[in-house]
Amino acid sequence: MRASLLAAACALCCSVASPARGEALPEPPPVGAPAAPAAPLPYTLGGYVEAFYQWNLGAPSNGVTNYRGFDNRHNSFTLSNAALDATWDDKGLIGRMTLQIGHTPSTYYLSEPVSAGSSGANASGADQWKYLQQAYAGGRVGKLTASAGLFLSPIGPESMAVRDSWNWSRSNLFFGLPFYHTGARATYALSDDWAVTAAVVNGWNSVVDNNSEKSIAAQLTYTRPSVAASLLYFGGVERPRGAPEGRALRHLVDSHVTWHASRRLSFIAHGNAGLEPNRLGTSWWTAGALYARARVTDAVFVAARGDGFREHAAESSTGRASPLFWPAPWVASGTATLDLRPHERASVRLEVRHDQAGGAMFFGGTVAGDGAATPFVPNRRQQQTVTLGATTWF
Repeated sequence: MRASLLAAACALCCSVASPARGEALPEPPPVGAPAAPAAPLPYTLGGYVEAFYQWNLGAPSNGVTNYRGFDNRHNSFTLSNAALDATWDDKGLIGRMTLQIGHTPSTYYLSEPVSAGSSGANASGADQWKYLQQAYAGGRVGKLTASAGLFLSPIGPESMAVRDSWNWSRSNLFFGLPFYHTGARATYALSDDWAVTAAVVNGWNSVVDNNSEKSIAAQLTYTRPSVAASLLYFGGVERPRGAPEGRALRHLVDSHVTWHASRRLSFIAHGNAGLEPNRLGTSWWTAGALYARARVTDAVFVAARGDGFREHAAESSTGRASPLFWPAPWVASGTATLDLRPHERASVRLEVRHDQAGGAMFFGGTVAGDGAATPFVPNRRQQQTVTLGATTWF
């Protein structure tokens, strides 16, 4: 899960195209007259590439750094993601499409429901959608902007693109909470600083819905040069059809604040909590993360993050609810990142991270299972990694 504005790529500043063949060149301005400003193009193009090498100090025989989001391979050079992004905003018409390929997309769609097909209708699943990060179209009328399609989740401050986050890896909150939603949303600008957004979507991480209910979201945002804040509610039935927990209504509240204390020092505080009353009782969770980043020089940043996520699965005499997020009652991590910017469109990051959990959910040493016919068996309650990653964008 992801920032409130979850950006997928950096926009390319394009120059005005030359006239097409056969068209007359425009007349030059009169001598001494100010040059007319170039009209902004109604579209932008951008893209990014992310790659990393990671060493897991537990040296798991299966090469997997478990429950880690997108940096989940030990002792391997990994092309994490390559994305192409296009946006347009022309006479009130808006849209965006981001294509992706690499290691990340399969994890991005790890929770996508499988919808069976028939002789007259196609099936739907992760393999069908994983090359599409987001795609939506809409319009703008005055202070109101509305769109429909597939878009990044507004939950949390972290982003899909590494360049827009302070660390290389994402927090446990980002990985546990949804990455994307499919539906419709509308944003109204209350003022230059305040905006409110409402959305109706299929649910958590579902291009195609796996139940008959829809989920709703409401978000209030405040944005200033030195401070940005978000308060969000998300509610809906997220269990699949036929789940033993029944048609349980899940409630989530998320809030985060970003404060640029000075040109060289910034902080983020993120909190998230929720509950799900179901047939077996009430499942609930609480989670939080704190971030700090210092700009040592114009090209060197250091960042630190600590996060924790606790979950309770409902239980009664008739059974125990399936966990919402983790196979252990809690998980936490501490991360330190050195970010070098050798170019204005490149970032090289060295990161050290420690993960700890309330039960065995990581891998180390000789791991039982083959990951196919026999699932891998977690055998560690903690893991430590050192990651060297690089990203560039246009």
